[in-house]
Amino acid sequence: MDTVSPFAPAQLPSLPPIEGVRLAACEAGIRYAGRTDLLLALFEPSTAVAGVFTRSKTASAAVEWCRAHVRHGVARALVVNSGNANAFTGMRGRDAVAETVRAAARIADCLDADVYVASTGVIGEPLDPSKFIGFLADLADEVRGDGYEEAAKAIMTTDTFPKLATRSCEIEGVPVTLNGIAKGAGMIAPNMATMLSFLFTDAPIEPAALQSILSSCVEDSFNAITIDSDTSTSDTVLLFATGTAAQRSCPRLASGDDPRLAEFRETLFDLMRDLAQQIVKDGEGLTKFATVTVKGAESKIAARAIAKAICNSPLVKTALAGEDPNWGRIVMAVGKAGEAADRDRLAIWFGDIEVAKDGEVAPGYVEADAAAYMKRAEVEITVDVGVGEGRDTMWTCDLTKDYIAINADYRS
Repeated sequence: MDTVSPFAPAQLPSLPPIEGVRLAACEAGIRYAGRTDLLLALFEPSTAVAGVFTRSKTASAAVEWCRAHVRHGVARALVVNSGNANAFTGMRGRDAVAETVRAAARIADCLDADVYVASTGVIGEPLDPSKFIGFLADLADEVRGDGYEEAAKAIMTTDTFPKLATRSCEIEGVPVTLNGIAKGAGMIAPNMATMLSFLFTDAPIEPAALQSILSSCVEDSFNAITIDSDTSTSDTVLLFATGTAAQRSCPRLASGDDPRLAEFRETLFDLMRDLAQQIVKDGEGLTKFATVTVKGAESKIAARAIAKAICNSPLVKTALAGEDPNWGRIVMAVGKAGEAADRDRLAIWFGDIEVAKDGEVAPGYVEADAAAYMKRAEVEITVDVGVGEGRDTMWTCDLTKDYIAINADYRS
């Protein structure tokens, strides 16, 4: 894709080094020439790891490997390739993972179980590890603490910009750093974590606590986005904690419920939400970024279902693309969600403009005002379904002719 997202940042954030994390990336020619497509990250011994993965029933071989080993809780290396998802590739896919893991384990001088892998790209084509495992030794010589931008570029597929974010907080008065990278622009719909994201921190947190915190942060970040309603076979979020802040007297924490981790949890969630929104803002062919809030539902779960129905509706998304304040499409999406809603109390807002109230057009509504609002690059849609206190927010984008063109030509 030659056109860069209108929401691409004018300047990429500079991520500070985290002690115990070193990264490098290169062009291995896995599918395309002239593209960085292989990432290697090496970690301090005893680095803790947590992960969440796609619920797809056709998950990739890399997802199967990581899911089976994340309970081990220790990571020394991460290998990620783009260009090929290594999904729906049968035993050859599993063999490719095993060969990649063995090569990385030799380089990192660790157990196979300490190596994590991820792949993204075309589904159904065998991944030939001989194309890239020969690059791993050279990458190991090149890893450095500030290699995040190249790492983020290496995991891109139809993305138009690399996605990076950094945050800092304190645990018992000791500063800790959190960095993250992500990829995703299409085949994005919440069903755990809809893309690839790799998160890093120097906080000394034990694996079980790390898993608890990561799992709790996913639902309202990576699970609250949708571009096209399709859940990938490769969705992976991995969080690595080197624990090196312990050298600065940061306590090592073993429980996710420890009140000393409250600020860390909030900071991690903020980082993940930032990366999730960056993914939506790079949606294939997009021109609009939309925040959809549903309130007045029976529960948060019901509100999420209604918000998802709105965000995933092709008719709503094409109305966004056409800058058309067709609120009847919102009404339709609410109705099809299958959750309780009081038709005669339904209210809808575009920004601060109330377009519907008590189940009909709002008194004083002027469509020209709503049409002007819909010309904005970022829009907010709020719906009150009038039956309870449940509330939820999701983020989506519009559906344009360019989305069709990008995906029609994806394997060309």
